[in-house]
Amino acid sequence: MGPFFHGTKAELKIGDLLEPQHLSNYQDKKSNYIYFTATLDAAKWGAELATAKSKERIYVVEPLGDFENDPNLTDNRFPGNPTRSYRSKSPLKIVAELGSWERHSDEEINHMLTSLKTLREQGKDVIYD
Repeated sequence: MGPFFHGTKAELKIGDLLEPQHLSNYQDKKSNYIYFTATLDAAKWGAELATAKSKERIYVVEPLGDFENDPNLTDNRFPGNPTRSYRSKSPLKIVAELGSWERHSDEEINHMLTSLKTLREQGKDVIYD
């Protein structure tokens, strides 16, 4: 099913664990789950849209417990989970960092940020966590 990826701006080391109950990459609240994907494209969005000001990173991760489809994407936006996005209450172990990857274009990123801002203004930026 893998490999699995986690896009973020957090600086982590191989062997570190990503765990729930830490501040979300996207909202000012703790997250009950840790989110990850089996597609590089979704991981790139995770890194590019994280709100921190540090370097964008994509880690290869290993789930250490059960996981489920991410209902924020699979049920609401992409039926059938084509983004292969998942979430878990168990940790993810960092097994590698992708050294280089091609970002989405500035135009694509700005379009996504504008869309997310519109959702936020409409009160529709809910993350089911």
